[in-house]
Amino acid sequence: MRNAIVSIALISATATVLAAEPAPNGIALPEGYQDWRIIGVSQRTDNNTLRAIVGNDTAVKAAREGRTRPWPDGAILGKLVWKNSKHEKWETAIEPGAFVHAEFMVKDSARYAATGGWGFARWLGLDQKPYGKDATFVQECFACHTPVKDNDWVFTRPAKLP
Repeated sequence: MRNAIVSIALISATATVLAAEPAPNGIALPEGYQDWRIIGVSQRTDNNTLRAIVGNDTAVKAAREGRTRPWPDGAILGKLVWKNSKHEKWETAIEPGAFVHAEFMVKDSARYAATGGWGFARWLGLDQKPYGKDATFVQECFACHTPVKDNDWVFTRPAKLP
C-alpha cells in the first residue's frame, strides 16, 4: 500500500506533457516513468531540493537483489527533483514544492562506453523541455559522476526495505 501511495503522489506532482521532445543526444523521455517504483530518496542541501530516485523494472530488480556494481544493461534510473517547501501546517516538515526536472541514466555498456556505460538525459520543468543545446551536454553529466566511478558512476544507494 505504501508504494501505491508514493506512486500516486509522484503522478500528481509530475504532470508531464505526453510528447516531450527527445534529449539532444536522442534519448527519449521514458514512457510511464511516473509509475516507476522508488529505489531511493535524497535531499541536496546546496540547492534545497528533494529527489525521488525511481527505476524501470530492470533497475528495481537489480536494486532489490543487490546487483548494482555494475548495474545491468537495460536498467534505467530516474531522478525526479523538486524544490524544498515547508509544509504549511507542520513547520518542521519539508515536502515537494515546485518541480525542477526529471533526469535519467540509461545503462547500455556498448552504446555508451565513452561515458561509463551510461546514457544521460534531463527534461526541465513541468513542460519537460529537453536539457542541453547539443549532444555534448552529456560530458557535463559524466564529469559530475566522476566521484562515484567506483560505484558504476551512480550516486544513489538503494534504500533498504523490510
